[in-house]
Amino acid sequence: MHNKGYGTMCGHAVISLGRYAIDYGFVKPKAPETTVNIQCPCGIVRAHVEYQNGKTGSTRFHSVPAFAFATDVEVTVPGHGKILVDIGYGGAFYAYVSAKVLGLDVTSSKARELGAVGLAVSKAVEEQVKLTHPDDDELAFLCGTIFTDGNDVYSTEAAVQVCTFAVAGVDRSPCGSGVTGRIAIQHHKGQIQLNQTRVFKNGKTGSPFTGKPVRQTKDLTATGYASYNRNR
Repeated sequence: MHNKGYGTMCGHAVISLGRYAIDYGFVKPKAPETTVNIQCPCGIVRAHVEYQNGKTGSTRFHSVPAFAFATDVEVTVPGHGKILVDIGYGGAFYAYVSAKVLGLDVTSSKARELGAVGLAVSKAVEEQVKLTHPDDDELAFLCGTIFTDGNDVYSTEAAVQVCTFAVAGVDRSPCGSGVTGRIAIQHHKGQIQLNQTRVFKNGKTGSPFTGKPVRQTKDLTATGYASYNRNR
């Protein structure tokens, strides 16, 4: 839940709930890894929780099919003029744009400023772009705007981003659904191949997720996969 209601998918929450379900006895643990199926509004998301010596640890999740909805979409943002954004779905829809396009930086700009500009971009996309989802019309709404460092071609260097959502909210994680959607866009553009793993960092907190496209669906979309490596 956030300041605009409920989201359709949250990777950060999936990681937390996967561990919580085992730690508090809702799911019987099995070493070395326990699978926890979580019913999200976007569909079943499977969390795979490391379990060793009676403790949960690193958690990864296999998300719902993701896709690039549209690329290089022109929208007019009040105070910033016309910009191009990509729109991707990774359990939730996000608009993606390089922070530099709006005179921002994913690491040095203040969170409050990123949130405010992100809200302006999101409102512009909502007003000017009609979203559709292939399976469920209730999923066809924008969750927010993700500012990127523009570093999208695959490399061993971490990609950096900041997710803004709802009413000027700023995510402290890289955003699991946002990472999944960004990977789908990168795969669509030929910037990352199946089973290539890349690190995605939050520009403000430095917290990392790793992600990779693991397979193509019948509609040639990419499915995201992220890991969480902080010890309990």
